[in-house]
Amino acid sequence: MTKPERLLAYQETFDCVQCGYCLPSCPTYLSMEKETHSPRGRIHLVQMAAEGKLPLSEIEEPIDLCLGCRACETVCPTNVQYGKILDSAKVALKEERKTTAPWHQKMMKKAMFETVLPNDRVLHAIGTGLSLYQKSGVARIARKAKLTRMLPKSLAAFEAVTPAVASRRERKNRPVDAKSEGNTALRVGFFKGCLMDTMFSHMNDLTIQLLQRAGCEVVVIEGQTCCGALQNHSGERDVAKRLAKQNIEAFEQYDCDYMVNSIGGCGAMLVEYDDLLADEPEWRERAFRFAEKNVDSSVIFSQLSLPFVKKLNGVATYQPSCHMANVQKRIEEPVKLLQSIPGMTYVPMKESELCCGSAGIYNLVHYEQSMKILDRKMENVKAVQPEIIVTTNPGCHLQMKLGVEREGRSEHIKVVHLIELLAEACDVGGGKRNV
Repeated sequence: MTKPERLLAYQETFDCVQCGYCLPSCPTYLSMEKETHSPRGRIHLVQMAAEGKLPLSEIEEPIDLCLGCRACETVCPTNVQYGKILDSAKVALKEERKTTAPWHQKMMKKAMFETVLPNDRVLHAIGTGLSLYQKSGVARIARKAKLTRMLPKSLAAFEAVTPAVASRRERKNRPVDAKSEGNTALRVGFFKGCLMDTMFSHMNDLTIQLLQRAGCEVVVIEGQTCCGALQNHSGERDVAKRLAKQNIEAFEQYDCDYMVNSIGGCGAMLVEYDDLLADEPEWRERAFRFAEKNVDSSVIFSQLSLPFVKKLNGVATYQPSCHMANVQKRIEEPVKLLQSIPGMTYVPMKESELCCGSAGIYNLVHYEQSMKILDRKMENVKAVQPEIIVTTNPGCHLQMKLGVEREGRSEHIKVVHLIELLAEACDVGGGKRNV
């Protein structure tokens, strides 16, 4: 085997018995109807590449077009570690591309993964720029003059549904330590994320205020950085490991009962730091302790009592975050919280377990394929006829907003993060569902 092939999780591929139970759970198989774009097909390709029967170039497209939603793992009767196999293929392809990818692509990736996402100053600058773009009226003029059509199709589509971004001053007003309101039930460290805190900082603020209202002392951990999910899913494992170690070291400085976030995708990465660092004995135990303490905010709110003071009338359905459901295994908590909101009517959506097509930056780099998956999702939304679509991850949030926009239903259906509904029902922070 050549060096890249040796990186493949070869032994894990033998757990797959090619039964096909995964096929109905795979959005790319359902939309593309090709065996090579199913979980079992990809596993077989990885196995053949590891054996030298296929060049890595033959598995590139099927691996790149995988959403990484890991829904296949939840239905697999033999507990195949699909995520491990997929990540190994990403790493192997990344090594292969070191000699084949154009230099400008490598430079762009390096800048995004190593300079932009882990750097608070750069992210704050981006957030400030977006805020000025929106609040100065430039965005409105650009759309009216159809200048946004000059952007790549995917960026133009998401520019139209980008939420109002907080100004630098608004982001700086967040307290580092937030005392509980009343008796302290838990002391929690708060993970704010990188893109989440740039584009959806108000959701982080609402989460902190809700945690306080529920009786938690909240500490926004200093020294934390990007979770490393986007890097890891792109095969940049060394970068992801470096970020994981920084986060572990930062959180170890504080004595907290839990580490809390409201970002389904980031949460999935954080709870798998022990897998990421499993081959480093000096970090394995520390990573395990860190992962054990990481939970989604819905878990905390399910354990404690939220003081609802307002009745919210509306029909809502829920689009789960794949990584929150399939990796963190948190399925019931968000639904129970949604059902507990006074006046809210919850209606389940058919195929809610299928990915919406967001998948990190999948909808940006594989826009057309992502839209096919989204269109199927919106057919199920239309069958429910909700007034509200509830999400638990910023990527899902934007994707579902785009789906509503594409259907011309923006005036009738609002897309909100679960935190926003809970905040509104608790009269916390001016939480509103029309954001």
